[in-house]
Amino acid sequence: MYCIKCGVELKDSEKVCPLCKTIVFHPDIPVPDGEKPYPEYVAPVKKFNRAGAMFVLTFVFLIPVIITLLIDLKLNASVVWSGYVIGGLAVGYVAFVLPFWFRHPNPVIFIPCACASAILYLLYIDLAVGGHWFLPLAFPIAGIGSLILTAVTALLKYIKRGKLYIFGGAFIALGGYSMLIEMFICITFKLKFIFWSVYPLAAFVLVGLLLIAIAVCKPLKSSLDKRFFI
Repeated sequence: MYCIKCGVELKDSEKVCPLCKTIVFHPDIPVPDGEKPYPEYVAPVKKFNRAGAMFVLTFVFLIPVIITLLIDLKLNASVVWSGYVIGGLAVGYVAFVLPFWFRHPNPVIFIPCACASAILYLLYIDLAVGGHWFLPLAFPIAGIGSLILTAVTALLKYIKRGKLYIFGGAFIALGGYSMLIEMFICITFKLKFIFWSVYPLAAFVLVGLLLIAIAVCKPLKSSLDKRFFI
């Protein structure tokens, strides 16, 4: 007689396999109704070790940080160019790795954090090169862009309906944002306002109005919803 699970040879007197502990089915052993002659195999559930994975990713980000810093200190005896690399890696870590430390990351919280890290990185670059363009240019442009992105994310998360209205308004806001970018560039660098931002403004506004028109026109929205799952 052999074990039905592991195949080891058994004596006729054995009721349990000595190797895998599987109950032996023997015709002389009465089996109650409804009870199977051997236990069912249940595959073990593999749990994802989130903390371990995050520690590995963090270590992956730390390796280039340490290497670039050591090379910069070796060549220049100070932090010259490694600060740009470390700052960029820090922004990437905050944006793409930090949210996954949490089981249910809230994008309404982490998107502003990523934007804030990018703004601080721009401040570091401005101070490092002595450009004096952070306050008049980088801060307002990055800050307004962060507000638009955060507002759209919050509306999409907490408002279940009206996504076309939200996207339509977002496109219109991006059109106005393009004009603000040109205005801040011209003010910072004392350039002539040539109105290149009118073209993206027109394109974004047209797309935004089209999305709002689709949302207003119920038959059109229903038809597109069936075809494109809008």
